[in-house]
Amino acid sequence: MSQVGKFEVVGKIGVVTIDNPPVNALGIETRRALDACFREAAANAAVAAVVLICGGRTFFAGADISEFGKEILQPDLWTVLDMVEAMEKPVVAAIHGAALGGGYELALVCGYRIAVPSAKVGLPEVKLGLLPGAGGTQRLPRLVGPEAALEIMTGGRPITAQKALDMGMIDALADEGRLREDAIAFAEKIVAQGGPHVRVRDRDDKISSARGKPELFTEFLKANARAFRGLDAPVAITKAVEAAVELPFAKGMARERQLFEELLAGVQSAALRYYFFAERQTAKIPDIAADTPTLPIARVGVIGAGTMGGGIAMNFLNAGIPVTLVEMTQEALDRGLGVIRRNYENTARKGRLTSQQVEERMALINPALDLAALADADLVIEAVYEEMQIKRDVFTKLDGIVKQGAILASNTSFLNLDEIAAVTSRPQDVLGLHFFSPANVMPLLEIVRGEKTRKELLATAFALAKKIGKTPVLSRVCHGFIANRIMEKRAAQADALVLEGPTPQEIDKAIRDYGFAMGPFEMMDLVGLDVIGRNPTERTLLGDMVAAGRLGQKKNGGFYDYDESRKASPSAETARIVADLAAHKGVAHTGSQPAEAIVARLLYPVVNEGAKLIEEGIVVRASDIDVAAILGYNWPAYTGGPMFWADTVGLSTVIAGLRDMGVEPSALLLSKAAAGERLSG
Repeated sequence: MSQVGKFEVVGKIGVVTIDNPPVNALGIETRRALDACFREAAANAAVAAVVLICGGRTFFAGADISEFGKEILQPDLWTVLDMVEAMEKPVVAAIHGAALGGGYELALVCGYRIAVPSAKVGLPEVKLGLLPGAGGTQRLPRLVGPEAALEIMTGGRPITAQKALDMGMIDALADEGRLREDAIAFAEKIVAQGGPHVRVRDRDDKISSARGKPELFTEFLKANARAFRGLDAPVAITKAVEAAVELPFAKGMARERQLFEELLAGVQSAALRYYFFAERQTAKIPDIAADTPTLPIARVGVIGAGTMGGGIAMNFLNAGIPVTLVEMTQEALDRGLGVIRRNYENTARKGRLTSQQVEERMALINPALDLAALADADLVIEAVYEEMQIKRDVFTKLDGIVKQGAILASNTSFLNLDEIAAVTSRPQDVLGLHFFSPANVMPLLEIVRGEKTRKELLATAFALAKKIGKTPVLSRVCHGFIANRIMEKRAAQADALVLEGPTPQEIDKAIRDYGFAMGPFEMMDLVGLDVIGRNPTERTLLGDMVAAGRLGQKKNGGFYDYDESRKASPSAETARIVADLAAHKGVAHTGSQPAEAIVARLLYPVVNEGAKLIEEGIVVRASDIDVAAILGYNWPAYTGGPMFWADTVGLSTVIAGLRDMGVEPSALLLSKAAAGERLSG
């Protein structure tokens, strides 16, 4: 027997234990161990039933994604699952940690499933642009019915053990810490009861009532049209579940395999799998060793209790870290505390927090009106108005107040961090922590490395990001850092293009159809045109809109008019402002353009700016740009982000498009295209 797998006999029960750290992924070594152990269990006449259990922190967490697209070594997963399912002896899957994807599909071929209360099960393949390809779409509907199976698989979220028991995804709960003993006892009970032991594949009671009702599936897709917009996997999952209902099991499995292979060969799954690994790479910094010491962060200070500062504070409160929240006036402080409380109470009303947890979080706040209250903070984050002199004044004061060795951080979105750090006597203790709004919700945290920032600070910031549930991406100092810098190019092109003829609604629709949740003009109306700002030295579209009193949804409409329910409609006033500015600038009217041309016009310059970030050494790797765009601006993940998307479009196509619009392609873009290399690496 391999070191990965162990087979032993306890009374009449054979116990197969798989231990392949870190998560018992179903790669070739795990599959070989399963094959050997189950062959031994089948051949042992003294064994009446088998318990399958895992060592380490989890049950089988899923397939080995690194094998996708490569030649699969034998035995493959389907062969192993067929062997387990064909066992004449009942098999009990004993689940702790998580049984996800292929791990739960393995549990489905076992006759029975028992789990500890802390365990979770699920089929999250949709998040990789795939469907469960080892029988999950065929077996799960037979346990929970097609409606529930569709929700589980197209949602991709893990299901708690208690809910899984209630739904029929598992058969019993074990006591926490007694999984092995309780699973063996469960298997002994099954043996004592005798047969027959009906395999999941042979069950029909949960699917028979849906047979001959295709409207069940068309209505499901119709009801979820908005959530599934542009996505291939949820549609394929729906087709596979319909096959489970309408076809014999073997034919349903063949249909599942066909749909799985189509998705696996598609661009969307390739993009989502790329992103899966990219997100896990962001914290790996070449010159910062894994054992770099980190600083203890027991108390955090936040300067500014507005929308941004309050949201930043909530991240630390949620992690149980006390926060000293500083404002200039009692009124502003009270307002900020009130917003934080309302946010928590809204969460409690949705059942995601208890009233006690709300009070515990609020009790961690130390409100203050004087920066002196930050003297003992281990980390201070400045979240004041985005103006260099104001920030320099704040850091000058902090330098004389905050204890030596503490981290001084700025939440600046665009400004030069080194210029801010230069007013202190300790620039090595200054870095940028750029949260995205709303800071308590958005998952991205850009960690900005100043010229003199010491490595211990960066290691601490990355560890802290993980603790507060953020995905960190490292940036060097430049205007706008990563996400804001590249997406400024989209905004500039949208402003220029609308003067040429395409309407705001045509431009927004093209970008929405590409996959963004909203277009650039819809986003500006939501944020507020006055918040985004205007250039006082020349006439701009934003400036003219603000001068006309059109501030967005909050006042008089913006690029769109809005009714009482904030439903948007085209604006004649906006059309007049656009036409007037176009005439002033001498911009020729070219009329409407195809959606593909609009997408290229707005997004190719984003790609080009990303390439410049790589050239300048602002980012560690190209994939960090994709992560920042997806998490910071909701760039559609199923495109892989701007760098990966450029590779799928073709770098020569991007270069030609840039030149057509008068934008000089970056040197890196040109060299990568000439060498036939990928921009995303």
